[in-house]
Amino acid sequence: MKEKLIPVAELMTRDLIIVYPEDNLERVADIFRSHHLHHLPVVDSEGTLQGILSKTDFLSVNHFLAVFDDNRFSELMKRLYRSIKVKEVMNDKVVTIESHEPVSIAADIFRENLFHALPVVEDGKLVGMLTTYDLLNYCFRDPALLAAAERAFRGA
Repeated sequence: MKEKLIPVAELMTRDLIIVYPEDNLERVADIFRSHHLHHLPVVDSEGTLQGILSKTDFLSVNHFLAVFDDNRFSELMKRLYRSIKVKEVMNDKVVTIESHEPVSIAADIFRENLFHALPVVEDGKLVGMLTTYDLLNYCFRDPALLAAAERAFRGA
């Protein structure tokens, strides 16, 4: 099918908000609070992907720190957020996809794994992000693609 050959580059998000391994959780909290994001790619100064920090990962740390989240400990909470680095909580074992790969490969990866975002790379450098939302959004734009996707998920 022709739609399965569309390259990931046509669907990925290019305008990314990124963080660096040395950034702290205070910055991450600000980003998640002010943007509707679920995944933050972590890159080095050359743009090479180092890992990914999901909102779920962040919330896990946040729930742990919530023990200190009352008026008596607010300053301690702020200090903890400033002292914990992204590199300490990010996932550094990240599955990636090349921008020229067809979306069918991305769909297969999403179907077989428990994550919902794929960093898109070219020569190891982060160039975009593809999410399950991007794929669903694409499929729902075209009824024929939606029908093909339904058949594929049902194994027809």
